[in-house]
Amino acid sequence: MDVSFLGGPRPQRGVGVVAPFDFALDRELWRWVPDNVSLRLTRTPYVPVEVSLDLARLVSEHETLRDAVRALGVSEPEVVAYACTSGSFVGGLAGERAMCEAMSSAGEVPSLTTSGALLEALDELGAGRIALVTPYTESVTQALEEYLAEAGVTVTGRAFLGLTRHIWKVPYRSVVDMARQAVVGAADALFISCTNLPTYDAIPQLEAELRMPVLSANQVTMWAALRGIGVHAVGPYQALLLQPEAAEVEPPQMPSAHQAPQPQQAQPAQPEEQEGWT
Repeated sequence: MDVSFLGGPRPQRGVGVVAPFDFALDRELWRWVPDNVSLRLTRTPYVPVEVSLDLARLVSEHETLRDAVRALGVSEPEVVAYACTSGSFVGGLAGERAMCEAMSSAGEVPSLTTSGALLEALDELGAGRIALVTPYTESVTQALEEYLAEAGVTVTGRAFLGLTRHIWKVPYRSVVDMARQAVVGAADALFISCTNLPTYDAIPQLEAELRMPVLSANQVTMWAALRGIGVHAVGPYQALLLQPEAAEVEPPQMPSAHQAPQPQQAQPAQPEEQEGWT
């Protein structure tokens, strides 16, 4: 078929994404993106360190971020997102702001981080008390709680896996189980941390079961990045993504708690043998 008369592909708006070297969920990020937007991803250089506060600091060094944003600049993104929760909360509120400034100055475009996007999303929902789920070790989870406390957000309950690598292999069943464990107090929302933890298909079920907004690291990152260029993120039955005119529409009946979404890949080993990160 002759396609020359079409004049080329549909024009695309660009969103740049800087991810840690071990990020494995490119496909998940794309699921929140409408057809007229393209993601341009790059990764930080590899370092032989397991997931920890030390690694979070290494993958968020300002010069590393500047180099990544300069590389993305060739594709002319309208906004750049740093897609790593731990890397963007490890320095507290001031550290997160400094990262955004370093990226913006390097690329001359607006920049944001996952942890900054989380606070923006919580403010949007009016959520000051949250339940927290992470795949991290206790020390990294505690650092996230400290970041949230600095921003005036109270953690009412938490659950974590204690992993140090291969987080992207965690099945939805484990995410759902952790969520149920974490929601033990009067929370306004649930946050599932780590951009390397799959969450897209689990969010609607958890919102229906827990009857509260459910946020995830990848979700808030894409929501904030797209919002920054005046575009709505796409995703079924996710409270954060409801447009004002759709906010009062009741979603259809979701699966029961006993019908958790099944993972799309083989399950990893038992928790004590799993290792993972971001």
